[in-house]
Amino acid sequence: MNTNQNTQIRPFRIEVAQAELDDLRARLDRARYAPAAPGDSWEYGTPVSYLQDMVERWKSFDWRAVESRLNAHPNFTTEIDGQTVHFIHVRSDNPDATPLLLAHTYPGSVIEFLEMVEPLRESFHLVIPSMPGFGFSTPLAGGGWTMARVAATYDALMRRLGYDSYGSHGSDAGAMIGRELAVLNPEGFLGAHVLQLFSFPSGAPGEMDGFGEKEYGALAHLQWFVSVGGYNQMNGTRPQTIGAALADSPVAVLAYSELFENFGNGTSLVQPEQVLAQVSLYWLTNTYATAARYHFEEQRAGAEPVVSQGRVGVAVFKDDFRTIRAFAERDNANIVHWTEFPRGGHYAALEAPDELVADLRTFFGQGPVSG
Repeated sequence: MNTNQNTQIRPFRIEVAQAELDDLRARLDRARYAPAAPGDSWEYGTPVSYLQDMVERWKSFDWRAVESRLNAHPNFTTEIDGQTVHFIHVRSDNPDATPLLLAHTYPGSVIEFLEMVEPLRESFHLVIPSMPGFGFSTPLAGGGWTMARVAATYDALMRRLGYDSYGSHGSDAGAMIGRELAVLNPEGFLGAHVLQLFSFPSGAPGEMDGFGEKEYGALAHLQWFVSVGGYNQMNGTRPQTIGAALADSPVAVLAYSELFENFGNGTSLVQPEQVLAQVSLYWLTNTYATAARYHFEEQRAGAEPVVSQGRVGVAVFKDDFRTIRAFAERDNANIVHWTEFPRGGHYAALEAPDELVADLRTFFGQGPVSG
């Protein structure tokens, strides 16, 4: 990690120039669509009918309202490892509050946690950073940004804020960062609460002995996701190629954000306005290309598999990637909490925030949600 840096913490306010919003609207007015595939369904990728509807919604979308929601909380930037890191920092009035790092998804952002801030701040000091290369944590400082490097950066951020002890929560990229924190297991780390542990079959003889309908259903969901996960291949091999399209076309941005709608194979509870808030932030910060580079860097990191020893809690939502416990326990030695929910999916912070808040309180020993 680069130690020759400015450690100052600077207040930050989000103020997108009106010219940027006007340019977005002009591009949406000139939108050109690809010919629809047979049936115009999700089978071929994002349907044209979906894009046309979302473009019309985007034309009247109120970005200034999103700005106000973000600016209602204290925003800051600081420099860590040569990288400008943007974060929201909300301190609790509770003297016994637990410091909690909230790590966002791909293709999500700090916006996904806004609904959870008020119920969580009763019991937690909240630190919500934008991943390097995402949102306002830009420009991205060089290459080599892996989840492990982000985990080290986040640990440094928490220490800089004066937290000698803290926990973390995340889904998707945030879950991978959380596991890397559990691997790092720094002094005072209270545990990683994650929605997924990405543990897969190794091919070892007998590793699926005793599997039943539940485990095979989880494997079937994984096989389905691999069959539609073309963005993984593109991001992992040609991030600048797709980045060029995403920097120039808001329709491409909508299409490439299909994970919000399609991760659970048609079961997503994410609402159109929530999708538009996320894609607007990416568009207005021009960060789709730098966000995509994480797949590229991870595939080339050469990291050896390691069993995490840090404390881990898992919340499995019905229509998400369903972590298989036997594989998870093979790769993580200290899983102390496991909850399964009958509703919600990959973006549970947007889909089922109340259930997620309650599970975070339980894992970190903060008691029930106030009534």
